[in-house]
Amino acid sequence: MDIKKIFTLAFYTYFLLNFLIVFSQNKKVVEPVNLNGITADYVNETYGDHQRNKFDIWLAKSDKPTPLVIYIHGGGFGSGDKSKYYNSKQLVSFLEKGISVATINYRFQKHKPYGILASLNDSKRCLQFIRYHAEKYNIDKTKIGVYGSSAGAGTSLWIAFSDDMADLDNPDLILRESTRISCVGALATQATYDFFKWPEILNLPEELMIDANTEKRIAKAFGLKYEEGIDLKSYKKIIKELDFLEKIDKDDPPMFVFNNQKGGIPLTNGQKNHHPLHAKVLKDKADREGLESVVYAPKIGISNAENIDLVDFFNSKLN
Repeated sequence: MDIKKIFTLAFYTYFLLNFLIVFSQNKKVVEPVNLNGITADYVNETYGDHQRNKFDIWLAKSDKPTPLVIYIHGGGFGSGDKSKYYNSKQLVSFLEKGISVATINYRFQKHKPYGILASLNDSKRCLQFIRYHAEKYNIDKTKIGVYGSSAGAGTSLWIAFSDDMADLDNPDLILRESTRISCVGALATQATYDFFKWPEILNLPEELMIDANTEKRIAKAFGLKYEEGIDLKSYKKIIKELDFLEKIDKDDPPMFVFNNQKGGIPLTNGQKNHHPLHAKVLKDKADREGLESVVYAPKIGISNAENIDLVDFFNSKLN
C-alpha cells in the first residue's frame, strides 16, 4: 500500500473515531434513578428474546417477600420507554409503602410478529417472568398489581380482564405462571381495542369515525397488511382477543381508572384515544358485572366519594 493510501485511510479512521466520540457524548443516557436518588436494584433485566424485552426493578426493603407494582408505559404501541417512569412520584410512594416497583419495555406493533397482540403478550410474559423469579426479587407472587398510561393502560386492563393465561403444558416454564393480578390501574385509557366499538362509545357515526386512514391504523394494530377493500370486521378472532371490555366479570381484580381528557366531540386521535367516555363505559360495565372499581373522569362529572388516589387504592389491595 502506497503512502497516499495509508494517509487517506488514517484520515478517515481519525474522522470516524471523532464522530463516534462526539455522538456518544451527545447521546442522552437516562439513569434508572428515582426522585429520591435511589438506583434500581436490577437494571435491564431480560425477560424475552426481543431487544425491547427489558425491565428495571426497585425492591422495597423487607426481610419478607413484598408486593409488587408493574408499570407499563404508553406511546400508542409505537414509542415510549420504561425510563419515563423514573421521575414518577408514584414510584417513590409505592416504595415508601413497602411495595416493590418494576417498569417495563415491550416490542412495538411494527416489530414481528406485528400488531398490538405482540406488545400485549410481551407485557404478559414480563409479569410471568417476574413471578417465576419471585424468590430472586423477594416478591410475593400473590400480591401483584399492574397499571399504565394510554397504551400501557389498555395493556394493563387486557391482562387484568383476560382469563388466566397460564399455559400449564408449555415447555417454557415461565409461560406456566399465572397472569392473574390483585388490582389494576389505567390512566388516560381506552375502553377496548375492538376499534369498531369506538363510534358507539364516543357517540359518533361510524362513517365519520372510521375512514380510510383509520382503517389503515386498525389493520396495523391487528398485525395485517392493509389493502383497499379489506374486511377488517371479518377478523373476529383477533377482535375478540383484543376486546378486554367484553371480558370484564365480577371475578376480575379491582380497577382504578382516571381519564382527565376533556369531553365533547373528539377532533384528534389523541382526544379519541383518551376521551373520558372510555372511562364511563368501563365504569358502566364494571357496575353491571359487580366488579369493584374507582373511576374518575372529572371533565364529564364522574368522581368517587372515597376520593382515593391510585397509590392508596393499590396499597389497600396489596398490603
